Amino acid sequence: MLNRSDFSPITLGDRPIFVAQYRRFSPVHSDNTFTNMICWTDYAHYRYAHIRDSIIISSTIDGRTRFRPPIGPHDSELLDDLIHICIRDGAEVPLVLVDKDAQIRIQQQYPGLALTPDRNYFDYVYQAEELATLPGKNYLSIRRHLNKFRKNCHPLIEEIEEQNREEVMEFLFEWCEWKNCEGEPFLGFEKEAILYALSHLQELELSGLLIRVLGRVGAISLFEPLNKDTLVVHFEKGLPDCEGIYKAINAEVAYRVKDHFTFINRESDMGVPGLREAKLRYHPHHMVEVCYATRDDLEALV
Repeated sequence: MLNRSDFSPITLGDRPIFVAQYRRFSPVHSDNTFTNMICWTDYAHYRYAHIRDSIIISSTIDGRTRFRPPIGPHDSELLDDLIHICIRDGAEVPLVLVDKDAQIRIQQQYPGLALTPDRNYFDYVYQAEELATLPGKNYLSIRRHLNKFRKNCHPLIEEIEEQNREEVMEFLFEWCEWKNCEGEPFLGFEKEAILYALSHLQELELSGLLIRVLGRVGAISLFEPLNKDTLVVHFEKGLPDCEGIYKAINAEVAYRVKDHFTFINRESDMGVPGLREAKLRYHPHHMVEVCYATRDDLEALV
């Protein structure tokens, strides 16, 4: 029987466990990356259980605990244990981030289980070549804004490294003042997540790019491989100094990785209307769809 005592807090020292697991069972959703979990653990209090050949992840936000499907080979006994711990210890929506492969396995074992699409957490996946070149009529407006930015702002592009990391952190504090992080708790957690990522670039094997405008950092992006054909962009921030800077950092990252990755995962929109509109404007190639199950759905099985 799976118990809460089987779950341990995720720490930086656990990264080799996840790296080894993901070599065998490649993640498709950005939220399951080790980087995401370790950077956001002060907000979501991630824990994991390493049971036999699988890993199960839980998160607890505002006292509500949710679990994710096992990462590993199909294990009917472990899946049954997961259903029971979801009912016993989980929130009203205790099973989340059920991707298509997990959905198939779960519904083969529990054909009566209702799984509901969770549109707010669908990841947006784009063709890297398209984000880099912005071809055709679909991107005409974006190209115009980008060309105007390059003409008016004379940007310089740099990799984020040890020698400019302090400047990037100063940029982040300025971004937080602009966004009023102190008045928006979630943005405060996001700032801490980015600061953690910046402080552990080498340990997390993260790459970063910045745009310098008028001699100072105006935008940043932090990213890493998600799987063998997909890059995931974890953080992207910009200041309103020069119109079009977000379009520029997006295009610059894509241009630098397009020869190595077919796709770029730019994570979900979390149901934020403006963010959803911005992500759709870039015409995703596909979405990483995920579902959830409520406690009522799960209790109907047992």
